Amino acid sequence: MAKQRTVFYCTECGNETPKWAGKCPACGAWNTVVEQEAAPKGRSSRQAIGGRGGFHTVKAISLTEVDTAQEIRFPTGMGELDRVLGGGAVKGSLVLVGGAPGVGKSTLLLQICASLCRENRVLYVSGEESVRQLKLRAQRLGVSGGNLLVLSETGLEDVLQSVSDESPDILIVDSIQTLYNGALESPPGSVGQVKDCTMALMQLAKGRDVTVFVIGHVNKEGSIAGPKVLEHMVDCVLYFEGEQHSTCRILRAAKNRFGATNEIGVFEMLDTGLEEVENPSQMLLSGRPEGAPGTCVTCVMEGVRPVLAEIQALLAPASYGNARRSSNGFDFGRAAMLLAVLEKRGGLKVSVCDAYLNIIGGLTLDEPAADLAAVLALASSYLDRPISGDLAAIGEVGLTGELRAVNHLDQRLSEVRRLGFKACVIPRRRGKQPAPMEGLRVVEAANIGEAIRAALGK
Repeated sequence: MAKQRTVFYCTECGNETPKWAGKCPACGAWNTVVEQEAAPKGRSSRQAIGGRGGFHTVKAISLTEVDTAQEIRFPTGMGELDRVLGGGAVKGSLVLVGGAPGVGKSTLLLQICASLCRENRVLYVSGEESVRQLKLRAQRLGVSGGNLLVLSETGLEDVLQSVSDESPDILIVDSIQTLYNGALESPPGSVGQVKDCTMALMQLAKGRDVTVFVIGHVNKEGSIAGPKVLEHMVDCVLYFEGEQHSTCRILRAAKNRFGATNEIGVFEMLDTGLEEVENPSQMLLSGRPEGAPGTCVTCVMEGVRPVLAEIQALLAPASYGNARRSSNGFDFGRAAMLLAVLEKRGGLKVSVCDAYLNIIGGLTLDEPAADLAAVLALASSYLDRPISGDLAAIGEVGLTGELRAVNHLDQRLSEVRRLGFKACVIPRRRGKQPAPMEGLRVVEAANIGEAIRAALGK
């Protein structure tokens, strides 16, 4: 009997190597190379695409002959999901939805079936639940419809056969780690299985114009479990995030071939399923303490939507020689830079204090417009003076302590006023001044010293 050939894959990037190595030569990750049995040889690519086997020959066409007049997008029934997808799902696309266990991935995709099955034929394939369990969960979510077909199966061949028999418009697979190809002897969830099954679903989506939604689990690092090449195969990668002890859920796009990747969708997990949050600023600011030092509100842009976020800071005397730094939802390197600027340009001795920054609601602030609010929250905690509850701050902080202007400032100020704030500290503007906003006092500052005096009266 011929010896079974084995190959080595990197679980991070999918790179194939002839022998095991402690460090992947492609991506540089350590201890990610695993051994898997090689896939059996199938028919040649020439026979697969035709030419000499009596198969249909694929013919290239001119770009001018491609018809784009017909709208290929369709709504999913959830406005927040449509926003993240770029205006709706695209026909013939492959969408990967990842997230931690229990965050609500299956709930989200089963809920959109209530709207999708009104005009489309939907096939929901689950490798983790039985048909009865799917029925009970659908009843709890209020999902029903004759166009919704359910299948409890993990074999790739059986799933593809069901698609051929039922001819659905939309296919939902829960999850890609449970799907396996019987032609491969590696276990489900392995690198080879995940790659092969995803490739088969991609060919199905492009060949039959079937919109495919695939659920993927995440590993302990927070990325999609399996090879990194999995994210390169699909058209759209969505991450569903949420704190374990919070009902707030945030859906963000890490990759989108048909739209922007800076949009977010906000949901609230209830007993009856996920409910869309049309005003995330109000939800994120609910429960904000009054008269407590170390908190400040800023406005960030998530795509085209302004969102108000609360930044909390805590400075305490360091117990040991080296002060501790920690940040949650705020870039650690930028937080360290702001602490250095605050000490050098603001005159506050923060180097002898343990510093902690936290963004309420599970948001991740990655734009410089939140710098000023972070500096004010740190100064408020250090001086133990509260910032007025109706004051917000927007601006970028430079290394010399100056405040730099940010984009979409008028739109941010409108959102600040709409949420009931009476004052907002912004960088000093030059040139033409915009029309004043009724009910909102705009305080301009040239550097962090002026901003601290305006917010705290120092």
